[in-house]
Amino acid sequence: MSTKNFTKSEKSPDESHAEVIIRMFPSDANPAGNVFGGEILKHIDMVAGIVAQRHSQSNAVTVSMDSVNFIKPVYVGNVLKLNARINYVHNSSMEIEVKAEAEDIVTGIRTITGTAFVTFVALDKNGKPTPVPKLMLKTDEDRTKFEEGKFRMQERLNHRQKA
Repeated sequence: MSTKNFTKSEKSPDESHAEVIIRMFPSDANPAGNVFGGEILKHIDMVAGIVAQRHSQSNAVTVSMDSVNFIKPVYVGNVLKLNARINYVHNSSMEIEVKAEAEDIVTGIRTITGTAFVTFVALDKNGKPTPVPKLMLKTDEDRTKFEEGKFRMQERLNHRQKA
């Protein structure tokens, strides 16, 4: 039996969704037990990359991370849960939204600890930007997030032109 690799012309956000759960250890934190923001960012970038590659079915690289908000601390011993979904696509670029949640597994208390928007670009075998499938918008939430993502993408482009 052979498997055939093919790219769809449209995909729903659910098709590329990813969730990662990681236990936080002392090596991930400062002496007070607060997990480093950079450690959390590393995991945000990783899970967003999974979504981007699932959607594009190609190599995808991080272009920007913005609207990163650390709302509450994550502590040593917590389980960090990252939930990522694609909100918007344009030609070769994709906006991925990541929500971070910490769980104290002793008490069961879960806390939203952060959010981020990460932009990726899909690359072909020569390292050049390549088109990605369009987003199939099935729900009102999909349509709302797409329009919000479109607005943020335009803001990013405007900011880049001014720089």
